[in-house]
Amino acid sequence: MSYKYTLNEKYTSFENELLNIKDIFQNSHESIHKARNELKIIELHGIQCVVKAFKVPHIINRFAYTFLREGKAKKSYNNAVKLQKLNVNTPEPIGIIEFFQTGLLSQSFFIASYEPYDFTIREVFHHKVDDVEETLKEFAKFTYEIHQKGVWHVDYSLGNILISKKEDGSYKFSLVDINRMEFKKIPPEEGLKNFNKFWAKFDTDLPLIAKEYAKLASFDEEEAVRIVLEEAKKLEDKVNLKRKLKGR
Repeated sequence: MSYKYTLNEKYTSFENELLNIKDIFQNSHESIHKARNELKIIELHGIQCVVKAFKVPHIINRFAYTFLREGKAKKSYNNAVKLQKLNVNTPEPIGIIEFFQTGLLSQSFFIASYEPYDFTIREVFHHKVDDVEETLKEFAKFTYEIHQKGVWHVDYSLGNILISKKEDGSYKFSLVDINRMEFKKIPPEEGLKNFNKFWAKFDTDLPLIAKEYAKLASFDEEEAVRIVLEEAKKLEDKVNLKRKLKGR
């Protein structure tokens, strides 16, 4: 089995851990998420790190990720580097390693520093935090600002925005699960569609966000609300149809 790796120049001392990450990961029991991929918090060189192990792709994607496009771990690392250059908060990338079997990509791991946070955007939309309205307004502002920088998070959803309350009472937002991102010009009518995956309240939360984003973008507020609600309803109908077809 061969391998390729990329290591942040600030973390050259992590090379041995990166090369032995499969054993380190397997022996760690600090799993914080396990579904298609698994995340664990592991201390390396006295630093709390999040290690993400990506599921071995099926044979077609193994070929594609080897010869046609970047694998998910490599995308995660490169996107993190791009975000940092744009001054968009994301956990600092430390390194990635990709293992190849019979010449095709097999296992891959992405390591980033662990970033403490108070809650995710999920708790805000579920109204489990104080001052929901102000937090949503700041979230709309954060979203507008990253769109102005050309950052489009394809998986902009409930678990992928970490939030910390700063000393001055404002909030810091940080992006995670960043392997699917695009960097492009984002006009307001497209940017508003990025709020469609939050399963938020149609009568309060979504209109609030839409109006706040519209103010910042000098865009018609009524049209903004229409776009946000329409896109959210489309996704909701699509998901419900899939569930119905699966008999759920």
